[in-house]
Amino acid sequence: MSELSKRILFSIIAAPAGILLVYLGGPFLATLLSVIAALSAWEFCRMARATGAEPFDAAAIVASAAVPLLVYGVHLRLFAPTITHAIIAVLAVIAATVFRRGVDRRPMAAAATTITCVLYVSLAAYVLDLRYDDYVVSALGGTVLATFPILLTWATDVGAYMFGRMFGSHKLMPSVSPGKTVEGATGGLVLAVLVGWLYVSYVLHPYAQLSLRPIATVVFAICVSAVAQIGDLAESLLKREAGFKDSSTIIPGHGGVLDRFDSLLFALPVAALLLHALLIPVPV
Repeated sequence: MSELSKRILFSIIAAPAGILLVYLGGPFLATLLSVIAALSAWEFCRMARATGAEPFDAAAIVASAAVPLLVYGVHLRLFAPTITHAIIAVLAVIAATVFRRGVDRRPMAAAATTITCVLYVSLAAYVLDLRYDDYVVSALGGTVLATFPILLTWATDVGAYMFGRMFGSHKLMPSVSPGKTVEGATGGLVLAVLVGWLYVSYVLHPYAQLSLRPIATVVFAICVSAVAQIGDLAESLLKREAGFKDSSTIIPGHGGVLDRFDSLLFALPVAALLLHALLIPVPV
């Protein structure tokens, strides 16, 4: 089976399964996000070690996996974490470098990569924030809202690929990602705006009883598309420093988990911030 066939087959199976788990929500969605975060953390630590750093792999993986579960616990009002809890966790990592890394094993790099890993891959938990937004009135509405930035990220990828193949001539950032072009990036923005407008009009409004004003829809789509492309470039930069082509080979035809979710990790928190500010409840 060719790599393209593997990629298509995986997408056909994974996309509906992912949407179903978002719809089911609760522990099903929290577990999915926990697994994604744990695998992403493992890949991140592999890349970090390839650069000479020695992150605390086990701690990073466990902490990353725990964040979506903790976020779900907050939704259930089982926990009430504060900034102090996060500060203590950071201090624990720094303290661990004293006893486990010492002067000769790059303690600053160990602490920095461990903390960055958890903060970075745990952004997947923002799916829960959108799924249970205060304006959401049903499981279907929560699914529609949580899927919105995911769809825009996908539209950005498709638009960038199509426009890049047809019109690409000016390299966007060749030292980081040689294949990306200015024309492709522009095409990603354009398709994201088009898909965003259609989604708000024909999906978000009728099925989630939510909407965005026209100018807000354009601003939202552009912002999500732009940060999604930055997220893609950011992971490309990490891989280039580590000397990796893919973050791993876990997903058939796609590479690693980070390779699939790099754009979304940047897009989700920005989408959540903007949607909280721009959403309008519109009962049907």
